[in-house]
Amino acid sequence: MAGHGARGRSGGRPTLEEVAARAGVGRGTVSRVINGSPRVSDTTRAAVEAAVAELGYVPNTAARALAANRTDAIALVVPEPETRFFAEPYFSDMLRGVGAELSETEMQLLLIFAGSDRERQRLAQYLAAHRVDGVLLVSVHADDPLPDLLSQLEIPAVISGPRSEAETLPSVDSDNYGGGRSAVEHLLSRGRTLIAHITGRLDVYGAQRRVDGYRDALRDAGHEVRESLVEPGDFTEEGGRRAMTELLARHPDLDAVFAGSDVMAAGARQVLREVGRRIPDDVALVGYDDSAIARHMDPPLTSVRQPIEEMGRRMLDLLLTEIADRRPAVSRGLERRRVVLATELEVRASS
Repeated sequence: MAGHGARGRSGGRPTLEEVAARAGVGRGTVSRVINGSPRVSDTTRAAVEAAVAELGYVPNTAARALAANRTDAIALVVPEPETRFFAEPYFSDMLRGVGAELSETEMQLLLIFAGSDRERQRLAQYLAAHRVDGVLLVSVHADDPLPDLLSQLEIPAVISGPRSEAETLPSVDSDNYGGGRSAVEHLLSRGRTLIAHITGRLDVYGAQRRVDGYRDALRDAGHEVRESLVEPGDFTEEGGRRAMTELLARHPDLDAVFAGSDVMAAGARQVLREVGRRIPDDVALVGYDDSAIARHMDPPLTSVRQPIEEMGRRMLDLLLTEIADRRPAVSRGLERRRVVLATELEVRASS
């Protein structure tokens, strides 16, 4: 009986179309189930799996990849130097989330750094050869040419946060505006009146939105927004040190600092301690990311938690859907598709 069930209508190996007909779904849905896409209901998945079992359908991975120009590999592309990737918890948390979701599939993950012009040129050649089925882009700057290159090559891609309000690629981000706003509202509630902000790189849209949240929270509370209290950083510890030094030179009487990352907050804390300012007695300090750095700092750092691992999982979830339906996102009317996850302020002793 098993041998009879393993034959399709043509008398040969059962086909994907025959599985779809038996399950009462489309060919694309069967492909999604087989490829492990989460974008399938439990009922539909059960129907497809039952049809696969009844017909004895065995996916031919090599044939599928050849016929669909599939490589069964995706790339996580980080347009930053390797040193920054390994220094900042944000990237390892993102990678952990992607890896956890990918483990449910048979696809491989390639980690590619593209922090220099030479690395970008090499990556462009690699992508042009269509050696991966899709790309996850993490830490994208406003002038980064990689998203446009992926669109031109019609390679499915998802980015960790839009480059601007006019972003055309699918993206997954946290509520940077709300996070920045909640940090400042918390400091105001603690009676702080001269609140400085160390920004991330302002060619990153998420960093811009945190600044917007900072400014609006001050305005809505009736406080003047003084641009001399805003100092650009670069998400690094040294950037936090430099920015804190500049802010103290201009405003030695400041009583609170909101840093755009925990790493920059660590740099700011070093400077404050060197000049004898006590945290939080003299200066309250708030970071962003709620990384291990925040929990282990002395005193423990109040920080805005963004669900970085969940962002990684959602990015991969969205990319698998893009890959399962090979048409470019724009042609499917998804040019405005964005996932924005909520942030939460974790209050600790630094504020």
